[in-house]
Amino acid sequence: MKILITGGAGFIGSNFIRYFLKKHPGYKLVNLDKLTYCGNLKNLKDVRNNAGYKFIKGDINDPDAVKSAMKGCDMVVNFAAESHVDRSIKNPNHFIRTNVHGTSVLLRTARDMKISRFLQIGTDEVYGSIEKGRFSEESTLNPRSPYSASKAGADLLSISFYTTYNLPVIVTRSSNNFGPYQYPEKIIPLFITNALENKKLPVYADGMNMRDWLYVLDHCEAIDVALHKGAIGEIYNICGHNEITNIELTRKILRYMGKGEELIQFVKDRPGHDKRYSMDCIKIEKLGWKPRHDFETALKETINWYKENEQWWKSKMSGAPKEAMV
Repeated sequence: MKILITGGAGFIGSNFIRYFLKKHPGYKLVNLDKLTYCGNLKNLKDVRNNAGYKFIKGDINDPDAVKSAMKGCDMVVNFAAESHVDRSIKNPNHFIRTNVHGTSVLLRTARDMKISRFLQIGTDEVYGSIEKGRFSEESTLNPRSPYSASKAGADLLSISFYTTYNLPVIVTRSSNNFGPYQYPEKIIPLFITNALENKKLPVYADGMNMRDWLYVLDHCEAIDVALHKGAIGEIYNICGHNEITNIELTRKILRYMGKGEELIQFVKDRPGHDKRYSMDCIKIEKLGWKPRHDFETALKETINWYKENEQWWKSKMSGAPKEAMV
C-alpha cells in the first residue's frame, strides 16, 4: 500500500509520517510539501533514510507536480494547508489559493487516477463559535475567518467529489493540536518559547476564549482509524476532551515553567475571534478510538521538548515574518 501525504513536513503531517511508518512498516509514504515557512525537513530527519519514505518538493496547486507525486499511490491524506488565523486576516487570497484551489487540484487528480481513499484533514473552526453544547458532524457550518472559510470550502469540495464523482472521500475535523515540532506562531509553542526568553505572552482580550486541546499523537491515531475503518463519504470529528480558556492555559504554561504571571500581556482582540469551540466525537469513538494522552502530562512533555530543542525553534523563528509573532 502506498499513500501520498501532502504537507508532510509540517507539524501534524510530520508527526503522522513518523507515527505511521512505525505502526505500519509495510506501507510506503510519499511526502509532497512546498516547504513554506512552517514546513521543515528537519522534522523528519530521523526517517529520511527509511526505505518506506520518499520526499518530493512540490506545490499542491501545481497539477503536474501533484500528478507525478500521486502516481502509483493507493490513498491520499491531505494535510497541506495554510492554518494561521491572523495571517488569513491579513492575506485571505493566499489561504483561498492553497486551501481551496490546492484541494481542488488534489481531488481532480485523485479522481482521474482512481485513488481508493482520499482523506481530507479539516478543523473544528469550520463550525464557528458555540456558547453551550457541542457541534456534531451534522451541524451547520459557520466559519468566521478567512482561514476557517477556506477550510470549510475544502471540506465541501471534498464531499462534493464523493457525491458527484463517487470519489472515496473521508473528512476529519480536529480540535486544536499541540505537541512537538509545531511552528511557534500558535499559542502553545509561541508562549513556551516566549517564556523561555522571558518575553511577554500576548493574550487576546480577556483571555476567556475557550478551546479544546488534542495532543498531536492522539490525532495521528485518530487519522489512522478514520483511514482504515472510516466509512466513505463520512465526516468524523476528533477531539481531546480538554476544554480550557486561553488565560487558564497561559497560566498553566507559566506555572509549569516556573515563570511569573508578570509575563502575561493582554492585547487588543483580533477581528471575528470565536469565543468557544466544542465538538461531539462519539462517531469516531464508535470506531474504537479515544485520546490516550493525559493533557497535563502531554503539555509538560511539550514544554520539555521545546526546552531541549532550542536550536530547532530558534532557527525557524529567525527567518519568520514579524507578523507571525504577534
